[in-house]
Amino acid sequence: VEYTVSMFLNTLTPKFYVALTGTSSLISGLILIFEWWYFRKYGTSFIEQVSVSHLRPLLGGVDNSSSNNSNSSNGDSDSNRQSVSECKVWRNPLNLFRGAEYNRYTWVTGREPLTYYDMNLSAQDHQTFFTCDSDHLRPADAIMQKAWRERNPQARISAAHEALEINEIRSRVEVPLIASSTIWEIKLLPKCATAYILLAEEEATTIAEAEKLFKQALKAGDGCYRRSQQLQHHGSQYEAQHRRDTNVLVYIKRRLAMCARRLGRTREAVKMMRDLMKEFPLLSMFNIHENLLEALLELQAYADVQAVLAKYDDISLPKSATICYTAALLKARAVSDKFSPEAASRRGLSTAEMNAVEAIHRAVEFNPHVPKYLLEMKSLILPPEHILKRGDSEAIAYAFFHLAHWKRVEGALNLLHCTWEGTFRMIPYPLEKGHLFYPYPICTETADRELLPSFHEVSVYPKKELPFFILFTAGLCSFTAMLALLTHQFPELMGVFAKAFLSTLFAPLNFIMEKVESILPSSLWHQLTRI
Repeated sequence: VEYTVSMFLNTLTPKFYVALTGTSSLISGLILIFEWWYFRKYGTSFIEQVSVSHLRPLLGGVDNSSSNNSNSSNGDSDSNRQSVSECKVWRNPLNLFRGAEYNRYTWVTGREPLTYYDMNLSAQDHQTFFTCDSDHLRPADAIMQKAWRERNPQARISAAHEALEINEIRSRVEVPLIASSTIWEIKLLPKCATAYILLAEEEATTIAEAEKLFKQALKAGDGCYRRSQQLQHHGSQYEAQHRRDTNVLVYIKRRLAMCARRLGRTREAVKMMRDLMKEFPLLSMFNIHENLLEALLELQAYADVQAVLAKYDDISLPKSATICYTAALLKARAVSDKFSPEAASRRGLSTAEMNAVEAIHRAVEFNPHVPKYLLEMKSLILPPEHILKRGDSEAIAYAFFHLAHWKRVEGALNLLHCTWEGTFRMIPYPLEKGHLFYPYPICTETADRELLPSFHEVSVYPKKELPFFILFTAGLCSFTAMLALLTHQFPELMGVFAKAFLSTLFAPLNFIMEKVESILPSSLWHQLTRI
């Protein structure tokens, strides 16, 4: 055998090696071109798909991601359609209390949970919603207008206390019943509602203390709101004042509802939120429905949650992680307790399971960062005061409060774990194309790094990696092309290398054949070789 192999290698000419390497390079190049075209069009490797779909079942394997295969058509949206407005920063509907929650975290860990950029955005919000041009007419409001601009927390708190001390003035009033006589009437000015707000947010060290201050703020804010409501049509100045008083009242009532939710009085919180939404139906910009959804999930009132979603999960309204993932949770709840990826791969998905999987794909496409927090693959931190929709900051804000709701639904996290990554097979290039939503904004990573503290590793959009077989065929094509070129330029030298390589390759076979010859009788071995 060894003689036969040596004789075969010696008969090979350099032209054979040139033809061999050239043909190999050509075939691997054609495979590479086809693989690349298939990947660009369908988002997966053809060889990998055939292996998983046809070969793996024959070998007894189960494709856990079979439930992810669903027909989808990628939009032809262009990344040039990105605009700054798509990276608009929103006030976090479930933001925590600085004094009672954020500061306590700093006391325990020594870390600052809020960035300067985030707090500066909050200062701008306070100036927008809690001040107006007529503040100079109210001494306390004039002080608070400066307080909201203060960077030093202690300076803001001191200014709020100062504003509360200006609560009465004396005004001289002529009394016509008594000729040539005057009296002094004590006229009590209303307490400054925004001063109570600042103290409740930043000075109170517990939620119970914050609630007491917000109740005092409600009493003061409600009086100001009723007075400005009567005067709102008397001019633009009064209209601006009424708008400010409305914002103050809505903010106070919302925070009171959030205090009740934190203190375990969830039903009371739900009632307060519903009343607030009925009283001010046009103020949807505050996203109070997201607070309501979270409270209803805590009560496990899933029918009420569905009713709220039916109103706010509308095609004309902006989406959020809360809306998309809550809708996915409700649909997953119907099938998750009995869902098994092995069973689903054998019998296929039922209609309800397909609806649940599609809802999860929709949610993941909107915000792909949430699943890692829900599946506890990444550590949570305190949510910031502002979030970027579809960004890591929104994912943290959602998962911080809703992780418990997903855990409460049996099998929901298992279903999410089995299906969420299938979203990226539907969208080969997420940064360039969108399936259900606009293309993912490129600016989210930069904005999230400004919103989130430095000790947190910011999540970025999972980019589609090239499949293994494309990389393999690319390497094979390059290697064989290089061999073909070297063989053409140095045929004699490459022939020597090829013979040495093949001799080394056949060495184990020669060794086995020698052992077989020494063991088997010569007559039997002669008959076998003849066969």
